[in-house]
Amino acid sequence: MALVEAYRPADRPALAALYRRVFGNDAAAVDRLRWEWLYKGNPRLAGRGTPALWVAREGPALVGQCGTMPVRLRLHGTEIDAAWGIDVMVAPERRRQAIGQRLVAAWDASVDAALGLGPTRSAAALFEGLGWPRPVSIPLLVKPLTRRALRRGDWSPTVNRLVSAVTLPMVKVVARSRPVHGEVEIVRRFDPALTRLWDRIAPKFDLAVRRDAPYLTWKYLKPPHVRYSAIVLRREGEVAGYAIYRHVQEARTRATLLVDFLADPDDRPAVLALLRFVDREARAADSDKIRCCCLHTAFRSVLKRSGYFQRTPTLELVAKLNVPGLPPRFHDRPGRWHVTLGDGDADR
Repeated sequence: MALVEAYRPADRPALAALYRRVFGNDAAAVDRLRWEWLYKGNPRLAGRGTPALWVAREGPALVGQCGTMPVRLRLHGTEIDAAWGIDVMVAPERRRQAIGQRLVAAWDASVDAALGLGPTRSAAALFEGLGWPRPVSIPLLVKPLTRRALRRGDWSPTVNRLVSAVTLPMVKVVARSRPVHGEVEIVRRFDPALTRLWDRIAPKFDLAVRRDAPYLTWKYLKPPHVRYSAIVLRREGEVAGYAIYRHVQEARTRATLLVDFLADPDDRPAVLALLRFVDREARAADSDKIRCCCLHTAFRSVLKRSGYFQRTPTLELVAKLNVPGLPPRFHDRPGRWHVTLGDGDADR
């Protein structure tokens, strides 16, 4: 029977080989770029010495892994140790032997909250089998900017042209340019003012990853496998909000992803200023639309007023909260949870 235990530095070559077997050569090439950043650069790992990884060992061979991304989590008025589960894998010949369940159980037992964002179908089934809470769907919002915004790769050119023609009047109204009110700037570093912003507004969230300056710097300015742009809104020398975005080429269209953002949920002008600046950046990049995943009700309201339409959710959150004293039906009231595409490891 496989032995589940903590990762050792000498395990790295065997884990790389296992990753290649499970996910393929292309994914393994990306993993080589992100591994040091993901498992050693995280500021929540300071002083730990080894990555927060669990492995399944059979003699000298490794047959499974559960990687984690440690974070501090704001949960119902307090901060706790949590971790996103990432890169859960089991060797093909060892599947259906409960190795995945044992790896996930080891991760779950090591933290106050075990989190999963965008789990695969097999991972979702595994969580369900362990009796974890059902996933929470994170609403998807899209803002069209050009007549190409509603094109789809699985539609014929004729259908795409027809849809573009029919929706063009609506798109012109929604996508019209509006002024940005406030001092918004593109930044290459996050200063301590971002931590002060988090400390001021954290009590307004029932569940959210701590978004302080060290975490934001690591998460969005240092990853080697993806490039983000960051903007900050300032008022009288203090930060009132930030946003993270990137531009991507997709089938028949180009999109700007609003990956993460933060402001006081009650400060509508601040959220609007950030959204309008991202609008401007998306147009400059010749994007056809802006896409955003947002769970918080107040933020979602401003997004809709800014021309975003809610679409069928494509992202789910699994939250196993090992904390006593939570209100009844806490999982059923996620309106004050702030979760975006940038959380976890879903955007890569």
